[in-house]
Amino acid sequence: MNTAGGVMLCLAYGLGLLLTGVPVGVSVLGWEVSAGAIALPIGGLLGGAIAPRVWRTGPSAKVWIAAGLVGLLAALYFQMRLPRPAPDDVSELLGDTAKPVSVVVHGFIDMPPRQTRSGKLQLEIEPFQTVQTDGDGKQIRAAAVSGRVYVTLPLSLQGDLYPGQMLTVQGALYRPKPASNPGGFDFQKYLAQRGMFAGLIGKAVSFPATEGRFREQWTWRRSLSSRLQHALWQVRQRIVRSQAAGLGERPGALVSAMLLGKGAVDVPFDLRDSFANAGLAHALAASGFQVSLLIGIMLSLTRSLPSRASFVLSAGALLTYIGLTGLEPSVARAGVMGFAVLLAITLGRKVNPLNSLLLAATVLLLVNPIWIWNLGFQLSVLATLGLLVTAPVVTKWLDWLPSAIAPLVAVPLAAFVWTIPLQLHVFGVVSPYSLPLNIIASPLMTVISLGSGMSALVGLAIPAAGSAIAWLLLWPTQALIALAEFANQLPGSAFAAGTILPSQVVALYGLYLLVWRLPGLHRRWWVAAVVCLGLVAIPSGSAVLSRQAVTVLATSDEPMLVVQNRTRVGLIGNLSLRDAQFTVLPFLRQQGVNRINWAIAPDLTDCHTEGWTQLSRQLPIQTFYFSAGFCQPPNQAKPPTQQQLIQQIQQRGGRIQSLPLDQAVQLGDATVRAVSADPLALRFQISDQIWLFLRGKSADHLRPLLPRLATLTSVLWWDGGFLDEQLLRTVKPRWAIATRRPPAPETEDWLSAQQTPLHVVDQQGAIQWTPKTGFRAIAPVD
Repeated sequence: MNTAGGVMLCLAYGLGLLLTGVPVGVSVLGWEVSAGAIALPIGGLLGGAIAPRVWRTGPSAKVWIAAGLVGLLAALYFQMRLPRPAPDDVSELLGDTAKPVSVVVHGFIDMPPRQTRSGKLQLEIEPFQTVQTDGDGKQIRAAAVSGRVYVTLPLSLQGDLYPGQMLTVQGALYRPKPASNPGGFDFQKYLAQRGMFAGLIGKAVSFPATEGRFREQWTWRRSLSSRLQHALWQVRQRIVRSQAAGLGERPGALVSAMLLGKGAVDVPFDLRDSFANAGLAHALAASGFQVSLLIGIMLSLTRSLPSRASFVLSAGALLTYIGLTGLEPSVARAGVMGFAVLLAITLGRKVNPLNSLLLAATVLLLVNPIWIWNLGFQLSVLATLGLLVTAPVVTKWLDWLPSAIAPLVAVPLAAFVWTIPLQLHVFGVVSPYSLPLNIIASPLMTVISLGSGMSALVGLAIPAAGSAIAWLLLWPTQALIALAEFANQLPGSAFAAGTILPSQVVALYGLYLLVWRLPGLHRRWWVAAVVCLGLVAIPSGSAVLSRQAVTVLATSDEPMLVVQNRTRVGLIGNLSLRDAQFTVLPFLRQQGVNRINWAIAPDLTDCHTEGWTQLSRQLPIQTFYFSAGFCQPPNQAKPPTQQQLIQQIQQRGGRIQSLPLDQAVQLGDATVRAVSADPLALRFQISDQIWLFLRGKSADHLRPLLPRLATLTSVLWWDGGFLDEQLLRTVKPRWAIATRRPPAPETEDWLSAQQTPLHVVDQQGAIQWTPKTGFRAIAPVD
């Protein structure tokens, strides 16, 4: 088989894996296989019959037929490797219940402990035994288990834990939840891709190995694995501490992440967010640059040795580096390509970069086909492809620039162009300043990466000397951080275009490949650029101009409603910081919202100012209505005051209005009236729907409002607490939406008897109303 045949088989394998994302499928050997993958063998037969007659220098008919079969086998292989809980998986302890189960879990730490946004410690454990306990902590029964479990612990335990260590955790086992809002994080799917189907909220830990327990678990394989994990962790910690000693915690974490990747280093979340929003997230991911640097250094150091000895030493250093990064997909891809380069140098052969990239991607997907849906792997492959096929063309266009400057422009531009369709599909947000910022930051990132590698090598032998070298990177590191923060403060720094459909992504990359394969189009790149913009802008603009929807989001703290009428967007509800970050902002970005026309906080307290402040930093609020309430924040919390929130909204051009009581407020096509402040009753009309939002401490608390509620109500929206029959007969809702909990049985029975449709956000996820579809769940919860 020639090179073209091998390339076609690799592409067919990748296509078969990609087609597993097609929702329509059929059952094959008990597995759900996409219809597209089923059609691949037919396509192979047709290609084998037609293509050799048209493309005489291309692959033979046999290769076409084999490619179709390889694509189908790839889809079957994906299903075979898809993580599923075994009969003795730790998650089976949960059964069919949604309630947490008290357990004691014995197992081995599999991944380095890391900090979460909520200030806890997260780690992954491979359990071998669990003991169920009752409410008093007494042991009920023990069972041998398998699988993996996601564990959160108090942050104070961080210094005592390391990979490969045997650990006992006492806590509550729970089933992870899927995304309950569009644009929200699917925690259940994320853990399932990593082979975990249960989480554990740990309360206490102990170390059975120090007590001589479970010695039978220390098989030779487990002992070897644990020692290797511990050794790599110690090396990683030595590097991180050495660089932190020279730079300080915050700059030191950035420098270490640029060498080892953010998966191996706890980078402060505000720094991660700053770089991600500015379009510099790739700076925190170890990838091809670091691998190329390592290979170059090793080849220089071993050039006096025989070629085989040089290959062994260089390959060993590369394997060690990949292990230190925690086997991130981007590093694994770069590592396989690095091995190809080393092998070619040893054998005295030339390397085809495109074939090396295809081979690296195929090898990694053979080892772990689930990586086909790993965002880091996808971005790494696409960015590298852009560097190989587009950067050389752009460099030629920039031949009027100095030879040292042209690549600084061409490389970020090529990577940006090839990754932007995927970013729009996943996040729906683009940073307009990302490209110029990457061009400016490239020299700084190069200097820091080189210095970080030198500091690490020296610091492993002499930590103080490594710290001294790291200190020399202080100014470049601070300059890079300042650049990211400055870019994020510029107007329109994060433009929400809205998420694009998979069909749009396919069309965009198809156009990219067409331009690449037809050199005549290189000079007419602007035509392709206009078509690409049209593929994104026309469907997105059409969707916005025709959108009319009311959405009750599945929030964790306070109820929140989003009103969308073409280009106008409004919010009604209170907002915690957690809901702002993980629910409201992701939803608005997915919808392509870049400003909020009006917002109503009917009960604004110090517990909600932080959430509204976070939201107003990201999106300007044109008019903000509020009615002051009271809430005592936690002792350790220091949220912004209401005055600080008001000043921030006004600084961004917003107007502040107090929410008048029992007066209609006209907000475009919506009309809002605050019926009562305590208990809270808010009536608003959107299109032909009249909504009533109620919140009271009890049914008795709401009873004095009855005379003021005796008007037609289309939708009753409340927290799900008990509502007495008198109130329900007064309101007479046509639909009912409960937010934070299932309704009281008496209330649910009355609504059922009146044939009033009831939606429970806590069970169904976000609920949306549109004129065409009526009320429906838009993010179903399993």
